[in-house]
Amino acid sequence: MTEPTVQTEQTQDEQPAFVRKVIDRFGADRVSMSVFRDNLRLIVPRELSYEVLRFLKEECGFDMLVDITAVDYLYYPKARDRFGVIWSLLNTATNERVFVKAFLNEPDLVVRSVFDLWKAADWLEREVYDMFGIRFAGHPNLRRILLPDEFTAFPLRKDYPLRGRGERHNFRRLTREQS
Repeated sequence: MTEPTVQTEQTQDEQPAFVRKVIDRFGADRVSMSVFRDNLRLIVPRELSYEVLRFLKEECGFDMLVDITAVDYLYYPKARDRFGVIWSLLNTATNERVFVKAFLNEPDLVVRSVFDLWKAADWLEREVYDMFGIRFAGHPNLRRILLPDEFTAFPLRKDYPLRGRGERHNFRRLTREQS
């Protein structure tokens, strides 16, 4: 699995202590680090993402889940994977930040929910599901959060047409007085 962006390599001495702890625990063959525009990223296999995130919270002090998002690499040059799920974490004691990324491909767009680690994941995971169709196994209430239930597509995917697919014909028309 390769990161589809420009990277800078750091020596082991330049790595933050928590990165060394993660790599020592999970192995350099399974966890890689990259830095892009001062953003430190850990790239992990999807199957290992939950364990790495739990380790970062419990052993490294990353007590705040800032965001969860996804990227569709469909037309990205040299990309090997279709989707990337990205968790943004903050250690509020040291002000360290890290982005953890795992790659997914169709038809298996499922990653384990981190709701049991951070309650903030509730709406964040629902938004990623709603916009990209990526499911979070173990989420207590995984359903659309921004779009109506009748909406059948995922509008932030690169193959979604810019003008939509005509989904509005499925929705009840509201007048100004009803809104």
